[in-house]
Amino acid sequence: MTATHVKTAQQPAGQRRDWLALPLAKPLLALAVLLALDGLFIPGFFDLVIRDGHLYGPLIDILNRAAPLMLAALGMTLVIATRGIDISVGAVVALSGTIAAMLIGGTMVMNDGVPAYVANTPMPLALAAALGAAMLCGAWNGLLVAGLKLQPIVATLILMVAGRGLAQLFTDGQIVTVYYQPFFFLGSGYLLGIPFSLWVVAAVLAVVGLLLKKTALGLFIQAVGINPVAARLAGVRTATLIFLVYVFCSLCAGMAGLMISSNIKSADANNAGLLLELDAILAVTLGGTSLAGGRFSLAGSMIGALIIQTLTWSIYSLGVPPEINMVVKAVVVFAVCLSQSAGFQRLWKGRQ
Repeated sequence: MTATHVKTAQQPAGQRRDWLALPLAKPLLALAVLLALDGLFIPGFFDLVIRDGHLYGPLIDILNRAAPLMLAALGMTLVIATRGIDISVGAVVALSGTIAAMLIGGTMVMNDGVPAYVANTPMPLALAAALGAAMLCGAWNGLLVAGLKLQPIVATLILMVAGRGLAQLFTDGQIVTVYYQPFFFLGSGYLLGIPFSLWVVAAVLAVVGLLLKKTALGLFIQAVGINPVAARLAGVRTATLIFLVYVFCSLCAGMAGLMISSNIKSADANNAGLLLELDAILAVTLGGTSLAGGRFSLAGSMIGALIIQTLTWSIYSLGVPPEINMVVKAVVVFAVCLSQSAGFQRLWKGRQ
């Protein structure tokens, strides 16, 4: 056999290896496998129907419910890319949702003899206050990490406890119900037949993606994640960048909190956003972002969020006890961390 024939025979295997080496190949493959299993075991999983001009179906339900996690994962991606971590995301979700629900509330009035609810505070002002509180939380985290040089997990642990405590203090531990109809559109409304929450995610993703691609911001974040000292010596304002990244992460969590509160038509300071930080970190790592910083992928984080939500939806739909969900997530977290460890990668390459 000639060298040409050998090269031709070996080419398909090389092409397969090159395909699997693509950044989004493994997350997309994992999502495709999950969707295929759902289609096999859950009747009508891929069915889509149009009612009143709106799309309905299991796939739409998964996308809609994944929207808050996708927003949280967007912010978490940039934090992890700078060698940081933010475990206060769930507390910020609870706090922003609580502030919006308490300000909006709803008071019944008579409008031409017809009872209707009006907001206690103008909704734009209430939403701005909720997002402003979320950004203040991010500024607090950023100040501790970038200014005082505290370890990110320690700095955000403070807000993880205090933020949810504040939300519970505001509500006296009770669920605050919202009666104002326009507020519900944010989490359960439709625009052009598609859930409005997905439009919000798409808009945030597009803005951040353009900033990272069309400006030097993406390069600066990578430089800080790879070597913050070298980045600072090269002229990058490392502390300012890290500060802004934490503010953005909390802003995304605040928007997620508004979505969740709007969807359930109330604010539950005790349970809203509980363990959302775990799902956000898992989504980011599943999408290919390195826990060591530097390498990140916004699209990969979106796919990771869809993997987690699809897995959660499948577990509940198949009648599996919900406790299994946490066990599965723990196993996935362990597998992802193991796969990114240098020792495991050396061992794996040595056996090939």
